[in-house]
Amino acid sequence: MESTRQEQTHYYVPAPSRWPMVGAVALFCLGLGAAFAVNGQSPGSLLLGVGALILIGMLFGWFGDVIRESLAGEYHGKEDSSFRWGMGWFIFSEIMFFAAFFGALFYVRVIAVPTLGDMDYKLLYPDFTASWPLSTGPGITSTYQAMEAWGLPMVNTLILLTSGVTVTIAHWGLLRGRQSQLVGGLVATVLLGTIFLGLQLTEYHHALHSLNLTLASGAYGMTFYLLTGFHGMHVLLGTIMLAVITVRAARGHFGPTRHFAFEAVAWYWHFVDVVWLLLFFFVYWL
Repeated sequence: MESTRQEQTHYYVPAPSRWPMVGAVALFCLGLGAAFAVNGQSPGSLLLGVGALILIGMLFGWFGDVIRESLAGEYHGKEDSSFRWGMGWFIFSEIMFFAAFFGALFYVRVIAVPTLGDMDYKLLYPDFTASWPLSTGPGITSTYQAMEAWGLPMVNTLILLTSGVTVTIAHWGLLRGRQSQLVGGLVATVLLGTIFLGLQLTEYHHALHSLNLTLASGAYGMTFYLLTGFHGMHVLLGTIMLAVITVRAARGHFGPTRHFAFEAVAWYWHFVDVVWLLLFFFVYWL
């Protein structure tokens, strides 16, 4: 009864931490190193490396503190609710992030391109053809080919859909107390995420060297690489998160009733899956 009353009336506040200051030093080194590097100064690479190492150390140290607090039983009902709200708002911010890029794609395809193809603009751009993907127009200096939907993009779609199934299987195993199912499902998800990233790199190599598709390929090239590139960064982040959760699951950190860290990563991974489905439909297929 005492523990229940404490859950309802107390909110755990951690002791002051050194990690924010360490993170500030890491970002300072990264920023200063980037400034030196773009100007061709010799300390640039060194500062970038030092900043990256400090940042990685901070992440291991800070997340390690949070994990130890969780395993010590410091987090209860109110803390769990705060974590869920925080993760929910984080995913919402990511939705708005991608909505901006999808909005840019919509504006270019539905508004800008048809408008530039009107007779009013023929004097300015007499050779412009209002079609998608653009083959003529300002800024397009060489011909290129659009990426087909039914090659590697379709394979990657099937891979991400399968990864959504494997992480759900892992969740079912966690809820039923089946450790082997939990760890096996997570390992399969990490492998699928890694394969997705490898195939996306192969796709980019094909786009650059065989299709001549670059960021300079007009609005199509810019929107293609922005949407697929940022999504790839999210897949990379999600794969790293899943790998960490896999290690924690193998060490027995989660139980059927206490496993928000797993749920947070699973939410994020399902979000990544949904974004890819939209991206496949609007960028590759249409």
